[in-house]
Amino acid sequence: MRTALVIGTGLIGTSAALALSRRGVVVHLVDHDPEQARTAAALGAGTDREPEGPVDLAIVAAPPAHVAEVLAETMGRGAARGYIDVASVKGGPRRELEQRGLDLSAYIGTHPMSGREKSGPLAAGADLFEGRPWVLTPTRDTDTEVLNLVLELVSHCRAVPVVMDADAHDRAVALVSHMPHLMSSMVAARLEHAEEAAVRLCGQGIRDVTRIAASDPRMWIDILSANPGPVADLLSDVATDLEEAVRALRALQSSDEDKRREGSTGIEGVLRRGNAGQVRVPGKHGSAPRVYEVVAVLINDQPGQLARIFADAERAGVNVEDVRIEHATGQQAGLVQLMVEPNAAPVLTAALRERGWAIRQ
Repeated sequence: MRTALVIGTGLIGTSAALALSRRGVVVHLVDHDPEQARTAAALGAGTDREPEGPVDLAIVAAPPAHVAEVLAETMGRGAARGYIDVASVKGGPRRELEQRGLDLSAYIGTHPMSGREKSGPLAAGADLFEGRPWVLTPTRDTDTEVLNLVLELVSHCRAVPVVMDADAHDRAVALVSHMPHLMSSMVAARLEHAEEAAVRLCGQGIRDVTRIAASDPRMWIDILSANPGPVADLLSDVATDLEEAVRALRALQSSDEDKRREGSTGIEGVLRRGNAGQVRVPGKHGSAPRVYEVVAVLINDQPGQLARIFADAERAGVNVEDVRIEHATGQQAGLVQLMVEPNAAPVLTAALRERGWAIRQ
C-alpha cells in the first residue's frame, strides 16, 4: 500500500492515518469540517490535499448512520482500488449498500476494537490499535487484492485481524460494548443528583464502572441507532435479572426466616453468575485470564513516584503485569496496586520495603 484516503478525521480515522503515515504511506485526509482535517494534518497524519487520482485504499471513518452514503459516493467516483469503513456496526451498512445495487467486491466492512472516552483528532494516536482486535467482515465476493490491502492496513496499525460474519459481529459488540456502555451510563446517572457527602465516598470500584460513561453522547446515539435490536434484547435480559435481584433484596428485609434464606440464595446466584462470566473476560494480550498477586504500595502524590516504583521492581527482577491506582479521598496520597505473578509477590514486597516503600497488607 502506497496511498490511502481517510474520510473522517476523528479519533479512529486520524489514528489510522497516523499509523499509516509513520509506515511511509501517503495519506490524504478529508472531513466535512475542513478545520478538523487541517488539525489532523498538522499532527502528522497526512495531507488535507485531495489525491490526484485513485488511491490504494479508502478508509471511511464516518458515523454509522452516514457510512453507506459516504461509501456509495466514494465508490461511485472510483476514488480507490479498495474500500473499508471502521464503523462499530457492520450488518446495516452492508445491507444498505446492497440495496443501492453497488458491486461490493472491492469493499470490506471492518471494526477496530479500540477507542477512548475522548473524540476528535487531538485524542488520536498511532498506537491506538496496537495489540487490539480489528474485525474484518469479508464475503465470498470479496476481491483477494482488497482483502490483502486491508490486512496490510491492520498490520501497519499493529492490530490483530479477526474475521467474522457481519451480523455475528453486531450481536457480539452489543454484548461486550454497546449494552455495557448504557449500563455504565445508567449507574453514573444515579450520581447526578446524589448528595455531595455520598459522592465524596466514591472509590475505585465506582470509577471502574462509570469510566466509559464519560463518552460523547452524540457519538453513542449514532452507534446505538445502528444496532438497536441486539442491544434492546440484551437489556431486556438484564431487566429480568434486575427484577429478580430486587425481589431477592426485598426478601432479605423480611422478618420471615424462610424468605430471608430465599433472598440470600437469590443474591448469591447473581454474584456467582457474575463470577462465572468475569473469568471469561480475556486477560493480558488476549490470552486466558490469569490470577495475579497484588502488592499494594502507599505513595504520596508527587512527581516521579511511579517511575521510582517501576525502577525498583526492575532492579528486583520482577515484571509488573498490570497496575491500578486508587487515590485517597481528600489527601495528596494514593495506593498503587501492582499485579505480579504469585511467586514474585514476596520478592517484590521485600525489595520495595528495603527501599523504603510502605506496603499495605
